[in-house]
Amino acid sequence: MSVHKATVYPPNALEGRDDIDVITPDAAPTLDALFRERVRRHPDKKAYSEFDPDTGAWQHYTWADTARDVNRWRAALKAEAFGKGDRVAVWLRNCRHWVIFDQAALSLGLVVVPLYMADRPDNLNHVLHHSDAKLLLVESEDAWRELQQAEGELPQLKRVVTLGPVADHKDDLLRSVDDWIAVEQEIEPEAVRPDDLASIVYTSGTTGRPKGVMLSHRNMLSNAYSGVRSVAVLPTDIVLSFLPLSHTLERTVGYYIPMIAAAAVVYNRSIPELSEDFRTIRPTGIITVPRIFERMYSKLYAELKGGAAWKRWLFDITVDIGWERFEYLQGRGNRQWRFVLWPILDSLVASKVRAQLGGRLRIVVVGGAPLPPSVSRVFIALGLNLLQGYGLTESSPCISINTLEHNRPATIGLPMHGIEVKIGDNDELLARGPNIMMGYWKDEAATEQVLDKDGWLHSGDQAKIDEDGFISIIGRIKEILVLANGEKVPPADMEYAIAEDALFEQSLVIGERMPYLTALVVLNEELWEQEAKRLNINNNDESELNSEKVEQLLLDRIRQRIHEFPGYARIRKTTATLSPWTVENGLMTPTLKLKRAKILEQYKQDIARMYEGHAVYK
Repeated sequence: MSVHKATVYPPNALEGRDDIDVITPDAAPTLDALFRERVRRHPDKKAYSEFDPDTGAWQHYTWADTARDVNRWRAALKAEAFGKGDRVAVWLRNCRHWVIFDQAALSLGLVVVPLYMADRPDNLNHVLHHSDAKLLLVESEDAWRELQQAEGELPQLKRVVTLGPVADHKDDLLRSVDDWIAVEQEIEPEAVRPDDLASIVYTSGTTGRPKGVMLSHRNMLSNAYSGVRSVAVLPTDIVLSFLPLSHTLERTVGYYIPMIAAAAVVYNRSIPELSEDFRTIRPTGIITVPRIFERMYSKLYAELKGGAAWKRWLFDITVDIGWERFEYLQGRGNRQWRFVLWPILDSLVASKVRAQLGGRLRIVVVGGAPLPPSVSRVFIALGLNLLQGYGLTESSPCISINTLEHNRPATIGLPMHGIEVKIGDNDELLARGPNIMMGYWKDEAATEQVLDKDGWLHSGDQAKIDEDGFISIIGRIKEILVLANGEKVPPADMEYAIAEDALFEQSLVIGERMPYLTALVVLNEELWEQEAKRLNINNNDESELNSEKVEQLLLDRIRQRIHEFPGYARIRKTTATLSPWTVENGLMTPTLKLKRAKILEQYKQDIARMYEGHAVYK
């Protein structure tokens, strides 16, 4: 029997503000109408910036500049004679052209299919075939040739457009964007309705092939507008965009929300240059996954461990007092006399950490995966507004978020405005609202499994809602390991706990139908080097990682993190590696989720060794 919970929304962040300029869905009911309204209101305001490697300088573009390019691209798309509802795919890194293509296509009633830049050719091929994409926009001719060579012909494609030049002029399918946009002409947008299909976004596919999530203009626009009602975004804000725009979190929060709020967007040059871009751009807002802060956390503590004891003491004091201040400012703690030390501690410690991210960050939206409490505590204490949220591609994607005034870092926040939530059978979190997808493309059976007749989206995540309306994820319905003795263990919870030790970059807990639990772990190379030196072993010899001495060290550290789990939930053996699980090697999805089945297959010999002598492996 379902247990209903009253939905509690945060205060409307827009009320009583005269420093904002938000476009409502009433003023612009579709995504392309939103763009045109922003151009009308602020034609000369800076909209987008990106680095030009040819000039070695950052180039800035106004809304009017962008509108002129959107019109040119709309004319080129119109000349292809595609019909309303036809699919067009984009396979680009984050850049201004991604936005131009998206807006030009949406204004003609075309359906945009984003592809992940880091995805594998077989997945890209599946998405292009399954969506029946008529056009593909790519970075370069070389990228297209690599895809062709890996996957062969893609007969449904009628046009491939590259941002760079084309050497093979005999290929009728291929055009450079400069040749494709031959002449400038004024093309009026088509009549697009809020409930028209706007995009098909393929889910990560941790098991099996990815499914195509159908999102309408209303779905994404309502979610973006709900976002600015929860967390106010200002016309003076500068968003540094580095999560892939093919990820719905970045697309909604890092692209459509800035458009709604007249904020500027700057595109990161590359992930290796992210640190430098932070210092150069000095953004006020970012959208990120926990990995960025987990790495910063590991690096910070590695430096502190190798430094003077007084520096570690000063850092710890700063974090303790900073956290007490945060709790006090959130109305959950008392004022302490130690707060008088904060200006000094902020100057000596906290401000220096914030400076690594440009020193002006006002909003940090964290999603995609849980952020370990130990990590969030440190950075929030140092003065960064980390706002953890929750959502799914199927919900456009945001369902809940913490806000600046109401931030409980151990939760995923309050429901966003206009979205209902409740706890269903088996403690499953359900959501309903205008942001919930239309369904899965060409897959009615899968749609019926997650969307019930009353419009509730079944998330697959177990949750609880406290008396103040804050939601906490407590498990995953399908990700339960059942041991040979019948005991049930949630592996994600244990992996989450293990990850709080910076030595462990990644972990996978194993034990389905087994007599005990084991774990595969990827070690942080820098921290492992320090441990190897202490143990007097060769850190470059991976065989040493699975010696008895090292295994005992790892088990001891893991036990410190999972001691609160039941007695039967104990890791008995480990297999360690320094080779990370990545998108490139097929062990992680483009949205950075582990592909459990593929990892188990790759390490099956190691797993067999950990269970040697037990009947299940005979």
